[in-house]
Amino acid sequence: MAAHDGPRSQAEAPPARCANLPRVSDPTTPQTYPQRLFRLPPTSKEIVLVRHGASLAHVPGEVHPLTEDGHGDPPLAPEGEEQARLVGERLALEPIRRIFVTTLRRTHQTAAPLVERLGLEPTVVHDLREIHLGDWDGGEYRARIADRDPIIVRSFVEGRWDVIPGAENDEAFGERVWRGFQSVVDATDLGTLSVAVVHGGVVAEICRRIIGPDHGFAFLGCDNTSITRIVVHPEGHLRVRTFNDSAHLDRLRLHTEEELV
Repeated sequence: MAAHDGPRSQAEAPPARCANLPRVSDPTTPQTYPQRLFRLPPTSKEIVLVRHGASLAHVPGEVHPLTEDGHGDPPLAPEGEEQARLVGERLALEPIRRIFVTTLRRTHQTAAPLVERLGLEPTVVHDLREIHLGDWDGGEYRARIADRDPIIVRSFVEGRWDVIPGAENDEAFGERVWRGFQSVVDATDLGTLSVAVVHGGVVAEICRRIIGPDHGFAFLGCDNTSITRIVVHPEGHLRVRTFNDSAHLDRLRLHTEEELV
């Protein structure tokens, strides 16, 4: 640095070390605190849970295809394919870094339009597969709900799956779902967003674990391809930002309502 020649002029700029000091605000201007749209902090992660699209309807006397471990594995119905297209169209606008699916094909088919748009290879998370419904898997569960079977009523009153004959134990289900969710969180980089295409029972269990164990089936029954957003803050603090957001299906709802008129 060159030596300073002669006395310092009063017009010279102050020393550089003062340049970063905060300016004193105008005392006549009141401080304001506006409400702002959410932005993911760089130290947090966002996990977008998407329930799969509507699967093939159950026909009495028939059983959906089953996996080797006995899970019902129906494909998407035509309306489910349209739902998948719409949610893919919506989510493609977001800065998604990772996509996760389960072992059941309805999640793969739901993710397909988004995968095609973004060019991302989905990761399979076995632990996030749907609750095993025992003797009522493969479509029978839907018929029992429609008929208000007494065991279904008891299941909802008690907030437990394992009152269904042969169904997976609730505690075991909760532990594996949480393990699967944590694997998605661990695989998501800070400041980024991941999408996990999962199942209604899985979304409900994750939300229940975050909000509190006494809520039972409070989050059961989210719409097909609905979006539920979980923000993971530093030190593991979790927040449910949105639940059952299905605004992308509004056009389908309007069309259905017109058919019923």
